[in-house]
This record gives sequence, C-alpha cells and structure tokens, in this order.
Amino acid sequence: MKKNRLMGLALAGVLALSVAGCGGGDEAKPAGSAPADASADYKVQMVTDMGGVNDQSFNQLAWEGLQQLNKDTGIEVGYTESKQESDYATNLDKAVDDGAQTVWGIGFAMAEAIQNAAKTNPDVHFAIIDSAYPEADLLDNLTGVTFKTQEPSFVAGYIAAMTTQTGKVGFVGGMKSDVLETFNWGYQAGVAYANATEGTNVEVVSQYIETFTDAAKGKAAGQKMYSDGCDIVFACAGNAGNGVIEAAQDADKLVIGVDKDQYDLAPENMLTSVMKNVDKAVIEVSTMASNGEKVGGKNIELSAKDGAVAVSTHHDLMEPGVYDTAVELFDKIKNGEIEPPATEDAFNDYVASL
Repeated sequence: MKKNRLMGLALAGVLALSVAGCGGGDEAKPAGSAPADASADYKVQMVTDMGGVNDQSFNQLAWEGLQQLNKDTGIEVGYTESKQESDYATNLDKAVDDGAQTVWGIGFAMAEAIQNAAKTNPDVHFAIIDSAYPEADLLDNLTGVTFKTQEPSFVAGYIAAMTTQTGKVGFVGGMKSDVLETFNWGYQAGVAYANATEGTNVEVVSQYIETFTDAAKGKAAGQKMYSDGCDIVFACAGNAGNGVIEAAQDADKLVIGVDKDQYDLAPENMLTSVMKNVDKAVIEVSTMASNGEKVGGKNIELSAKDGAVAVSTHHDLMEPGVYDTAVELFDKIKNGEIEPPATEDAFNDYVASL
C-alpha cells in the first residue's frame, strides 16, 4: 500500500511512560479507545508477521513491550505467530474472538489485513507497526505507527565509513519496501556525509533478499558481500538478518544490527545497532487506548526527537573519536540541523547538497 503524507503526531513521553491504573465507572467509548477503568480487564493481543516472536528483532521487541505492559498494569496480553501471509486474517480474527480490545499487527506486510479487520470490527482498536495509511483510508479504530529509521541509520552509516578498512561496506535488506528504504538511504547518506566531511572514499553495496525469515539466504548474502570486499554489513532483514550476523562471525568481519540492540548476538563483531523502540511505542499506544484516550484515526510518526529511535551505546569496536562524533551527529538530527533522507530521490538531493 502506498503511503501518503503522515500526520506527524508524536507520542508525548514515549520513553517516560506513566502506566498507573485508572479508576472509574463504565461509559460509552469512542472507536479506538476504551473505558477509563480498562486496566483491570483490558486485553491486548499482537499478531506477528512471518518472522515469528523470537526473531531477535521487531516482533520480539513488540512482545517484550506487551509483557512489560502486563507487568506494569495488569492488562492481559497475548500473541499469535503467523507462519505465512494467509495466516494474517485468521490470526486477527482469533484475537478479536479472544476478546482483545486492542489488536496489534507487527510489520508493514500486515497493513491490508489490519485495515480489513478494523472495517469488520469497528468496536475493536487495531494498530500496526511500520505502516501509515492515506488519510482517506484511516478508520476511527485504526492507528498506524511508523519510525524515522533513516535517522539512526545515517549515524550508523557515518560510523561504518569511519571504521571500514577496505573502503567498502554493505547493506542487506529484507523485502524491499518504503520502510526498508528508510534504513537503506539513511545509511548511504551517512556514508556520503563522512565522504564529504571527513575525506573518506567509501563505497556502499546494497542488496534486498526478499525475505525476513530465511536465515540461510541472509547468510549467503552476507558471505558474498564479505568475500567481495565489504568488511562491514548492515543487516536489516529481521530473522534473515541473523544469517548475516553468522556470516560476519565466520568471516571475522563487522556487522550492524537492527531494530533492537543485537550486541549480545555477536559481541566481537557487532559494530553498532540501529534501534527503533517498538516496545515503547506498543506500550504507549496500548496504555493510551486502555485509559480511554482516543488514539484511533491517526498515523503516528516517531523520531529521534521523541526518543523512539537510536543507535546502540556499545562502541568498543570503533575508535572513541568516531563514537563521540556520532553522538554529536545524532544530536544535530534531533534538533533538525541534519535531516537524513528516507528515499532515493531525497538521497540524491542530499548528496548534491553536500
């Protein structure tokens, strides 16, 4: 589904959640919200995409967020894993049948299924990670949540350009989409920035492998890049990206993780990770809905300024000065001095401006 202009509504305090339970009597609720006493009997469920709940990436982050929500508020939570695309509609129906008042779809591939479920179940709040809807297609009980992942990807690109010994770095993406392109072009822009400002001359090799689940395919793509001269590869492919991490370990090269801090998967090879705080977003939106706040009918775009995206604080595999400058760059992104590109056209314009 082609994305239209996002409304740019940021979640206030996305990293400083207030999840105290609220009291109050039953009252009519608007679509996309719930009674104010919902924390006692509210139920939130999520449906994963094909990567599964233990993908070491954004599905796992979303589930960790719901587990924390349960711990903090007592709200009942659960998940259903999708093995194939045809499972989406069935699993969403199951969540509704199980009595969930908020149902999450994790991943842009579920955009159409989530929208259809929202149309069929107007009294249930639906939300999706990594998808925004054209204004004409937004429903009162539907929330789209996206992240400006080009921002931390830019910083990761700068770090890669300043760390490479071969002058060649790579990007392995899952299924090509608007969402994945934000990582790709943000990363390439960070490399271009280093080339222009630091005198480096680093080449970027980019490839999409059209899967988020096939770790063997990810590993093969990583092996090819490392053998072709890349010594750092940004693995942006969900569970398939874990194969790239394995290839880095086998080749004794460096890799950049995605979505969560993946340092623990390969401490000797993980240069940094480009993180988006899916867990915090899931907690915040679910909490708002359970407290009776109107969150449906909106696209929410989260950024560095909101504390919703970041790079890992692990920096033992880079020069100290590189990390210090990376932190400064991220601060400039937060305050709007640098606006990393999210598309190829924006990337070309950005490079032309350097």
